[in-house]
Amino acid sequence: MRTICPYCEDVKDVEVVDTTENIKVKGELIEVPVTYYKCSACSGTFDDPKTGGDPLERAYMEYRSRHGMIQPAEFKEFRKRHGLTQAEFNTLLGWGKVTVNRYESGALQDEAHDKEARLAMDPRNLINLIEETPSALSDQKRARLLETLRREEEETFSFERIFEERFGKYEASELSGYRRLNVPRVLKAILFFCKGGDFKTKVNKLLFYADFSHFKENTTSITGAHYAHATHGPVPDNYELYFAHLVENGSLKVEEVPCGSDHIAERLITVNMPDLFSLFSESDVKTLISVKEFFRDYTATAIRDFSHREKGYQETTDGQPISYEYADALQI
Repeated sequence: MRTICPYCEDVKDVEVVDTTENIKVKGELIEVPVTYYKCSACSGTFDDPKTGGDPLERAYMEYRSRHGMIQPAEFKEFRKRHGLTQAEFNTLLGWGKVTVNRYESGALQDEAHDKEARLAMDPRNLINLIEETPSALSDQKRARLLETLRREEEETFSFERIFEERFGKYEASELSGYRRLNVPRVLKAILFFCKGGDFKTKVNKLLFYADFSHFKENTTSITGAHYAHATHGPVPDNYELYFAHLVENGSLKVEEVPCGSDHIAERLITVNMPDLFSLFSESDVKTLISVKEFFRDYTATAIRDFSHREKGYQETTDGQPISYEYADALQI
């Protein structure tokens, strides 16, 4: 390929070099993939910001994953979900004025701050912080947030919480798209894709493409789900439990559809479509909509065959997890 070489100050043929680099983070060596250009004329090497992200950022993400620490996207998601500004969150935690901004922007937090933030993400603990720091929020906002948090506390033993406790104990890593499993997000994504009715095989592929597409563009998945190689293409772990729960609670209805002379397929239809923006970010919603539109005319068989051509599927075998690192090779 040809691009401008900053050393020659001219357009030259360049070689794209994919390699790895060892970066030391708090005394720990972390190997991360790096991509750079090598000029054919002067042999100079230089980075291109469009070829895979900042190596230091990837090293920090891997370090957080290894040590079970909160990722930047998780800081931001939690704060925005509860309607807190960065200044308000800093005040509640007793941190400096720019601390939350630094962590959300990718700075690596220390262990003490990570532990404090993790505790604050439990509704019971956040309630205590709000009650102990009344000046952090306006009266109206404090009352509204306390009501929401007490409702969350009551839902501790909901399906979502029990599911996460049983199956979502894994830390954010390349297998989850650097996000911890968020069951409500998985359920809401399913309801979105089943609006108008669709088959389970296709919905599982839509979930895969939504999560992996978002990771490709934003370095985080939407749901934090693990995906595995299955006969009909990639599927989220324990997907049958998600569908069964939504049918049981009346969010999905099942319509039997004749399929051939001796087979009945189940078409899943969303009964009430929830508000996407109440849980997802703008980039999440954009990805969900674009993926659904891209595959709008695909049958379950067509999207299955399409997914079988994915590098992440072809390089794994039945039951093996599919790493989000394969997102860079995604066909869409």
